[in-house]
Amino acid sequence: MTPAAPSFELLSGAGDSPVILHVPHSARAIPPAVRAGIVLDDAALEQELDHITDAHTAELAAEAAKLSGVAPWQFVNRLSRLVIDPERFPDEREEMLAVGMGAVYTRTTHRDVLRAEDVDPKPLIERYFHPYARAMTEAVAGRLAVTGRAVIIDVHSYPTERLPYELHGEGPRPPVCLGTDPFHTPPGLLAAAREAFSGCGETGLDSPFGGAYVPLEFYGEDARVSALMVEIRRDTYMAEPGGPAGAGLTPLASALAALVDAVPH
Repeated sequence: MTPAAPSFELLSGAGDSPVILHVPHSARAIPPAVRAGIVLDDAALEQELDHITDAHTAELAAEAAKLSGVAPWQFVNRLSRLVIDPERFPDEREEMLAVGMGAVYTRTTHRDVLRAEDVDPKPLIERYFHPYARAMTEAVAGRLAVTGRAVIIDVHSYPTERLPYELHGEGPRPPVCLGTDPFHTPPGLLAAAREAFSGCGETGLDSPFGGAYVPLEFYGEDARVSALMVEIRRDTYMAEPGGPAGAGLTPLASALAALVDAVPH
């Protein structure tokens, strides 16, 4: 992928669907100019991508969209989160800065050096983070304008074994972790998710990862925007750390489709 290629994509769903499946961490692509600022050699970078990428989650969301009775919209990051992480705060509010993993990472999953400590994150934030945030904000605003609400379902995965960068990895690691926000996750959406994924093993809450992504323009302000994070443990659907998807992907896609269809339209 060249720097001119789109770094994200909004895939249209049904006009009356309020649901956006957000897939921020599924890609491995890194533009050459960004690669030049990463100190890892090619082999080490591939290993890091194996650990940090939520592999096959774009495929999971796409399959769920096909299976849904009313197709959701999909907002998919086409670049690796090693370029920028669109779900971090771009400033000192971000707690992951403590381990070198703010909007622009300087450390790896194993806390090794990824970029020089004195790197200026502003060029990457201007080039990639802000356009992504604006486009996601516009996507949510579009659903609000047409349907009167927006429901963001954030599609992620996480490793079976805790990685050194995890700040809150000491708790349970269930097959499906549901991340919530006290303002933006209504009880009905959480209950629907528990029901939808009930056949995929135990569902947990906010462990090992919590929270749910909402564009900053709406965050904590607009209750018409609902959000839920779905974190799927990788051993349930793929060979870890960065291997192919397995048979488990299909029932998970069906469960995600069931959650989409449980949202009133």
